[in-house]
Amino acid sequence: MAFRVLVLMLLSSLLAHGIGSGMAQSVGPAITHDPCLDLTEYQYEPSPELPLGRRSFPKGFVFASATAAYQIEGAANQYCRGPSIWDRFAHEFPERIADGSNGDVALDHYHRLEEDIIRMKFMNLDAYRFSISWTRIIPYGKIQTGVNEQGIKFYHDLLDLLEKHGLEPYVTIWHWDTPQALEAEYGGFLSRNIVKDFEDYCDLLFKEYGHRIKKWITLNEPMVHVMRGYDEGLHAPGRCSVWANRACVAGDSATEPYIVTHNLLLAHAAAYRLYEKKYKAEQQGAIGITVVTFWFIPYNPDDTADVDSVQRSLDFNYGWYLDPLTYGRYPRNMVDLVGSRLPTFTEEESLMLKNTYDFIGLNYYTTYYSKNNTEFDPVHLRYTLDSRAINTPEKDGAYIGEPMGSFWQFLYPDGLRLLLEYTKETYGDHDIYITENGMGTQEDPKQTLAEARADTMRVNFYNAHLASIRQAMIEKDVKVRGFFAWSYADNYEWNDGYSVRFGLNYVNYTDLSRHPKHSACWYTNFCRRDPPREDNNLKMITAGPASAAGGRKTLLRRPAAYAN
Repeated sequence: MAFRVLVLMLLSSLLAHGIGSGMAQSVGPAITHDPCLDLTEYQYEPSPELPLGRRSFPKGFVFASATAAYQIEGAANQYCRGPSIWDRFAHEFPERIADGSNGDVALDHYHRLEEDIIRMKFMNLDAYRFSISWTRIIPYGKIQTGVNEQGIKFYHDLLDLLEKHGLEPYVTIWHWDTPQALEAEYGGFLSRNIVKDFEDYCDLLFKEYGHRIKKWITLNEPMVHVMRGYDEGLHAPGRCSVWANRACVAGDSATEPYIVTHNLLLAHAAAYRLYEKKYKAEQQGAIGITVVTFWFIPYNPDDTADVDSVQRSLDFNYGWYLDPLTYGRYPRNMVDLVGSRLPTFTEEESLMLKNTYDFIGLNYYTTYYSKNNTEFDPVHLRYTLDSRAINTPEKDGAYIGEPMGSFWQFLYPDGLRLLLEYTKETYGDHDIYITENGMGTQEDPKQTLAEARADTMRVNFYNAHLASIRQAMIEKDVKVRGFFAWSYADNYEWNDGYSVRFGLNYVNYTDLSRHPKHSACWYTNFCRRDPPREDNNLKMITAGPASAAGGRKTLLRRPAAYAN
């Protein structure tokens, strides 16, 4: 680890030296052909055994990948970017990061834009979901403190490359990196003051980029930010009750998660209404929010208490955000169980919140059992206990699905189908994008590059989940419009640092070179553009034609969910 830090510090210093006010020139290698063609151990031809492909989905369905600014950009202390709460957290509390690392350099995407976008082009992707760093645009959070023109230019350069290579931008406005200046001034999202500052930030983005960006996502996974950052103290800003985590020097797990969520919801609504009133007629864009939840099934389906706990688990994870944005109120379960600790909306706020999304961004990773909690502690109150439900992946000594590389994740693709159907039934017939889906593997320094790239499990994971999406579209007519694989490349995974890899592309963290994994090549093949279909009748869609070269050894098991 020490060697890696030294190398990246030297790299950062070299990149910064002698660079003027413009964007730094690319330092990555020139990509002139499909990198998968160089992966000789992976037989790259399609096979009759591959049940799914682009033609298995309607014309216009978006296949893409996703990233986030702090996780990949690097250049954290360059070009006038200001600090975010994650800069402070990673630097002041390295012991709370699995490998003691930070995002100062990350993947150095800032200096490798062209390489990364060309790699995406060769992957046959339609779009790229990325986030804008608030503090790269407004270093100290407030518009009155000044706008960073270098930051403005950086994202124009990124958009230029996407346009050049035919990829559509899907842009997340806030992906957990709240400006540290606002955190220091008034507590960040603990204060209602942030709603206006967030609205001003959005106004600048809409004005500057709205003619180029037609899909906006206001917030990414606010539930995870709130749970990890204010209930458990595991993510920035690292707040919680001291009895919940002794590393927390401040916070209240019983109240702060609800206050922060309240202000996040009001910030989202303010941004939506601003765009609706000021920009939508001219720019013709769409605004959504990305939410995340596990799916839940009753621990004992014959126990009414366990069955009832499923709805509480969903309400405290999913309904916490979608109920206010659809109906203008929190779920009844939360009102009853949280009581006076749950903030309330005024009538005006309720009206402002209702129907404030043009599409739903949905992140799905796994499914857990939900069990009624009969040992609730009324003294030690906290968000993660308020649902009176125990969420667990284990039952009778067996996991709910095949364990993945991350300790919390298990293969359960049917949960995505069930979640999509639930979303339509509960919140209406909206457009949905799967804005994240993927699996992590633990970093293994003993692996060779060839071994690290041979990620058969990830190929199976993606194929099974895409089949599950397709089943929901066929059987329940759920309007899923696109799929964004998480992630384009291995990156900085928050408090896991660089110890967990979610990428389609392998990153050598010593020299930051990128190498396609088998999953990247499978996805490249999956997304290849056969002649377009003349109709959108999913039930008639079959796999593309088999390769004349004969079948390669398949990396896939035919998913049970697959149906013609």
